[in-house]
Amino acid sequence: MFVTFEGIEGSGKSTQLKRLAQELESRGVSVVCTHEPGGTPVGEAIRAILLDPHSRMEPGTELFLMMASRRELVDQVVRPALRDGKVVLSDRYVDASFAYQGFGRGVPEEAVRQLARWACEEVWPDHTVLFDLEASEGLARCLPLQKAESQSGQGDRIERCGAEFLEKVRRGYLELARRDPQRFVVIPVTGTEEETYKLMVSALRPLLGTLLLGTPLLGT
Repeated sequence: MFVTFEGIEGSGKSTQLKRLAQELESRGVSVVCTHEPGGTPVGEAIRAILLDPHSRMEPGTELFLMMASRRELVDQVVRPALRDGKVVLSDRYVDASFAYQGFGRGVPEEAVRQLARWACEEVWPDHTVLFDLEASEGLARCLPLQKAESQSGQGDRIERCGAEFLEKVRRGYLELARRDPQRFVVIPVTGTEEETYKLMVSALRPLLGTLLLGTPLLGT
């Protein structure tokens, strides 16, 4: 099974992915966690370029770099893990390109779709968890953090695009979820980390609890 976690900066998706992975592993499920951009040596090199606040690039270039990183991730990490019967949890995947480069940057959706088909081939998420919150709140949460990809807490290249850009991305994500309600689970991020986690596992229990574990997930 392949589950992806999406959302704008500051949405808490990375934290929630780690919590779910720990719980599944505690129940004997073999889990592989990965992230985008990155997840492979080539992908991490591309990630450094994409998030460097000094990098300047045309939107199409950004899209090609994202897809190149994704192609490596599918080939080296995701497909082999799925073939071995493992559960793969990914912090971002193909929907991020539709949201960021498509809705956010204005790259034509058909161009994103064609490259996605090439990069992903048959490897598409079974379920996608979308953590939704307002862009201004997301930036307020993430910018104070001292991260390797930030400078003096001012944010990486994407964070520096500002709230207006991230609000476009947010609306894009919500449109993707509206189009594919069978795959997407939308989690409003309005409370604490613990409250958000409980909302997530409650929403995922019908999909993951019985199918993977035979018993409900904790936190419900």
